[in-house]
Amino acid sequence: MLPRKPLFPGIIELNFQAGEVLGCNVFLVYDADQWLLVDIGYEETVDDYVELIRQLDFPFSQCKTLVATHADVDHVQGLAKAKQMLRTSVTAHPAAVATLEAGDRLKTMAEIEAQELHLDMPKVTIEHQVNDGDIITVGDLEIEVWHTPGHTDSQLSFRVGDVLLSGDNIYRDGCIGAIDAHHGSDIGAFVRSLERIRNSDVKWLAPSHGPIFRNDPELLDRTIQRVRGYLQMADFGTLAESWPLMDQWHDEVAAGTMPEGLQPPSA
Repeated sequence: MLPRKPLFPGIIELNFQAGEVLGCNVFLVYDADQWLLVDIGYEETVDDYVELIRQLDFPFSQCKTLVATHADVDHVQGLAKAKQMLRTSVTAHPAAVATLEAGDRLKTMAEIEAQELHLDMPKVTIEHQVNDGDIITVGDLEIEVWHTPGHTDSQLSFRVGDVLLSGDNIYRDGCIGAIDAHHGSDIGAFVRSLERIRNSDVKWLAPSHGPIFRNDPELLDRTIQRVRGYLQMADFGTLAESWPLMDQWHDEVAAGTMPEGLQPPSA
């Protein structure tokens, strides 16, 4: 058996435990023998994770459920395989259910034609749906569900004491999960989710990619200001609320205003 390397009491991150990054962060949350997984990653790494769990002496029969933080392929492609191997259930936000049960390759970002990305997205049945404020118990441990949309409409975070398993909301370098209309991004909702994290008394953020880090209000402030700016920019197209430049352009066209520094040609 391998010695366990929890980052926090009752929380193991399987890449950190393995000593190598196999994909997105996969959190094993446990109390006594009962345990669950938050995300699973790609199908090709499921065997590695399951073998690691076996070597850590967690009984497969005590896996309570597999939880999806959201329905992006890099987090959930392996759900169907892991569910079968562990003979357990799957838990997700209601907004992720149709996408996962249909194996929707477009909304999960498994199919991006322009980048020649063509991944399988196996269908998987969702037994349990959770929403904001729900409590998932593992043994005597309570996991508080936060609905933190923005990156996707189904994005969940999970509070365990002073730790927030924060999904793709915010990373240690101030970056955020990709904003894309195809998988249900919402910039305004993203700002509100980031504000919620910033204003909370959570001490540690454990994201779905990259290292765990302290909840830093200054870092969150900088990111919030940047993301809020996207609401009035063309950078994310239809996800912006407005584009002030176009209002200026309408006014200049109506007034016949020439570009600054350019004189009208002689008749």
